[in-house]
Amino acid sequence: MLKRIFSRTFLLAVLVSAGSLAHAQSGEYLSYTPYSIFGIGDLAQQGSAYNRSMGGVGVASRNVRYLNSLNPAAVTARDSLSFLLDFSVVNSNTLYKQGGSSSAKNITNLGSMAVSFPIWGTTAVMLGISPYSSCGYSYKVKETDPAVLAANGNITYYDYGQGNLYRLYGGLGHAITKSLSVGAEVDYIFGNTGKYFTETFSKSGVNTVEDFYKMTLHAFTGKFGAQYEQKLWGDTKLGLGATYTLGTNLRGMVDYTHNSVGSVETVTVSSSSDTLSNNLGQVRLAGELALGVSLNFDERLRVELDYARADWSKTGMGTVDGFAVTNSTLPFSANVRQSFRAGMEFTPDRYNIRYYSRRISYRAGAYYNNEYYKVAGSEINNFGITLGATLPVFRWYNGLSIAVDLGQRGTTDSSLIRERYARISVGLNLHDIWFQKRRYE
Repeated sequence: MLKRIFSRTFLLAVLVSAGSLAHAQSGEYLSYTPYSIFGIGDLAQQGSAYNRSMGGVGVASRNVRYLNSLNPAAVTARDSLSFLLDFSVVNSNTLYKQGGSSSAKNITNLGSMAVSFPIWGTTAVMLGISPYSSCGYSYKVKETDPAVLAANGNITYYDYGQGNLYRLYGGLGHAITKSLSVGAEVDYIFGNTGKYFTETFSKSGVNTVEDFYKMTLHAFTGKFGAQYEQKLWGDTKLGLGATYTLGTNLRGMVDYTHNSVGSVETVTVSSSSDTLSNNLGQVRLAGELALGVSLNFDERLRVELDYARADWSKTGMGTVDGFAVTNSTLPFSANVRQSFRAGMEFTPDRYNIRYYSRRISYRAGAYYNNEYYKVAGSEINNFGITLGATLPVFRWYNGLSIAVDLGQRGTTDSSLIRERYARISVGLNLHDIWFQKRRYE
C-alpha cells in the first residue's frame, strides 16, 4: 500500500513540478523585487523546506531522514537501500516601502525538486531542479531635478523586467570511510530574462525613448563537497562540511533594441545583438566557498552554523549592458556576497508510539546576508528568522515539512526600498526502500 501511495505521489510531484516550471517559463514571476533589476536578478535560496526551516543551513548536515541538496557529499547519509524524494513550493508575501509610498505582492511558485538513490556500495546519486534567479519588477519614477525639468518638461521613468533562470543538477557522493564523504555535482543554468526601460517627456518636440534587452542565457558549472563526522562522547557527534562552486562564463544571446518614438518628424529605430558565446569571460557567474559546522546530540538535537562567500565584483554584472543598470535612476554596482546562517532541530522522542507531538521535528534558525550588489555605494542587507517542523506521515521517514521565514531586505534610508516579507515553504520528503528481495515461506 505504501509503495503504491509513494509511486502515485512521486508521479504527482513530477507533474506539478513540470507544470510549475512550464508556467513560470511562460512569464510568471518566481520572485518580485525592485532590486532584481540588476545583473541576473534576485538569487534564489537553494535547498528544501527542511533547510529553509533552519535558516538555510546544510553544508555540514548529515541526516538519513532528509534529502540535503546543499552539499553533494551529504547524499551518502542514508539507509543503504533507501530512495529519497523532496518536493516543495514557496509562497512569498512582501511589503515594499520607499519614502511615503508602499505596495505589496504575493507570489506562489516552485521551490525545488530532487531525488536521490544508491547505485553501488557507499555511492549514491542526486538529481534535481530548482530556481536559480528571478527578474521581476515594475515601477515608475518622476524626475525631480529643477534644471532637468526646466529644459525638458515633466519626465517619467518606467522600468519593467520579467524572467527566470533555473538550475538543473546532478550529483554523486561517495563515503570513503565511515567518517569522511566526498561529492561532486554538475549544474546547468538556463532561462530567459527581459528588461524594459522608457523615458516619457511631456514637452512637445521631445520623443519618448525606449530601451529593451532580451536575454537568453545558459551556463555549465560544478560543485565539489566534503563532509567529516567525528564522534565526541556518547552519541554526540561533530560534523564539518565544505563546498566550492566553480565560477563560470555566462553564455547566450543579449538582444538590444532602442526606439525613439513621438511627434518629432524623424523617428529613429535601431537594434543590435551581442552573443555572449563569442565574448567568453565578458559576463561570469561567481564562484562560491561555503563552510559549515554541526553538533548532533543523539537523535534529539542538532545545531549548525554555515558561512558562504562569493565575489561578484569582477563578473561583469556592473559593466555590461543588459546586466548593468545604466538606464535606471538607481546606481547599482557589483559586490562581494556573504551569508551567515544558524539553525537547530529538536525531536523530543522520535520513536514514541503514544504521543504524536513528540515525534514531530521542531526547527528554528536565523540568517544575515549582504547581496551581490550595492545601490548608491550602500550594501543591501538581508536578515531574518525561520521556524518550521516536519510532521511524520505513513511509516519510514516520510514527512510533511513546513517552514516560515520572516525577514527584511534593504532600508528606507537614502531613498532606498525596504522589503519586509513572510515566506511559507511546504515540502514533501518521501522515503522508500528499493531492491528488496522478497522471501516467502
